[in-house]
Amino acid sequence: MKLSHKLEYACRVLAQLGRTYGQDKLAHIETLAAAEVIPANYLVQILNELRGAGLIVSKRGKQGGYALARAPRKISLTQIVEAVDGELLERSFEDSGHSGARVASIWSDVGECFEAKVRAYTLDDFIVKDADVEMYYI
Repeated sequence: MKLSHKLEYACRVLAQLGRTYGQDKLAHIETLAAAEVIPANYLVQILNELRGAGLIVSKRGKQGGYALARAPRKISLTQIVEAVDGELLERSFEDSGHSGARVASIWSDVGECFEAKVRAYTLDDFIVKDADVEMYYI
């Protein structure tokens, strides 16, 4: 399965924003880009799409930055996919030819299973909690 970098980066940056949700802190783009190893100029475009979809809020200026618009558990993976890569959930199959209907039926079934799995996750599932990070002591 091949996801777009855009979708992967969107999930990563939202997970990063989710770590500070409810703390009245705004994250700067440079901090987000460094934390998730995403090119800052590309991240701006992704953040604009996420803001347009109502998943994040932003504030301009020296004290500005980005934050989640609502709790991570209230942001579904489906909403994230639709915001940045909606074509991933689209299904259109040709049912012409002798085998077309059967092939279309099977791929449609696979698509339905994929969509059901995508609906099962929220942004909260992506957030790495500090307790999830293994500590190594020397």
